[in-house]
Amino acid sequence: MKKLLVICGPTASGKTALSVACAKALGGEIVNFDAFLVYRGLDIGTAKPTMEEREGIVHHLIDVADPRDAFSVSDYERLAVPAVQDILSRGKTPILVGGTGFYLNAVLFSHAYGGAPASPAIREKYGRLAAEEGKEAVHRRLAAVDPESAARLHPNDLKRVVRALEIYEQTGKKKSEQADGESPRFPYVAVAYDYPREQLYARIALRTDRMLERGLVEEVRSLLESGVSADAQSMQGIGYKETAEFLKNGDNLSTLSDIIKKNTRNYAKRQLTFFKKTPGLVWLEPHAGANEVKEIYERQ
Repeated sequence: MKKLLVICGPTASGKTALSVACAKALGGEIVNFDAFLVYRGLDIGTAKPTMEEREGIVHHLIDVADPRDAFSVSDYERLAVPAVQDILSRGKTPILVGGTGFYLNAVLFSHAYGGAPASPAIREKYGRLAAEEGKEAVHRRLAAVDPESAARLHPNDLKRVVRALEIYEQTGKKKSEQADGESPRFPYVAVAYDYPREQLYARIALRTDRMLERGLVEEVRSLLESGVSADAQSMQGIGYKETAEFLKNGDNLSTLSDIIKKNTRNYAKRQLTFFKKTPGLVWLEPHAGANEVKEIYERQ
């Protein structure tokens, strides 16, 4: 089996351009694992690669969801794993590119769910809670009894959050204390750019300015006018949530820019913390290109 190539890291770190160059060098196809690139119509605020930027390379898991709909980690796994398997079956190299760590782990690792049987009553209980108070309420319930499992699961991954609660309520044991859990699904090589903090922040500022110049405000206004709720999952991405508030409150554009930059910097810190835990991750110098990555890929 060919190894997967994973290009991860914080937002604005140059993953898109590197991934296209690596796809050419390795004979690969790209599989997105950014949570907001899956939505149709979210183009400017996600820095979605244009057809010109894709340079003829096949991209998977982009524009697969309606912005009015929720899209969970389980939904992503259901689409991404077969895409990776199809690429491998054709003798090509799957190149996973993005910044949503939960999505990446859903592909790289299969997850065991404990020995407790399914409980329709428990699942119905938490399904009602999610419908009435939101997925975050169910996730908070798990965090209260099994914080370790809660830390590894995204609130949107309702199926796994409920399963962890199901295990706890039936056995009295935390899922995090069980021996089962993640097991590797595919061999992979993972790389990420290692920018000095201030250089990364400068890239974030530049990208934010370009998004606003390209029409982020108009994009968000159009989405809202088309019927996408400001509370929709798709509108919770950085840039979209702040712009929706801007349109609602009438703040000035410079304030919007500052808020997006600040929130993006904070998000980048969280991304770095997450990806540092990726087994075998190789950190790249900022000037590294496809040739360096190809050497790493072939050496490991």
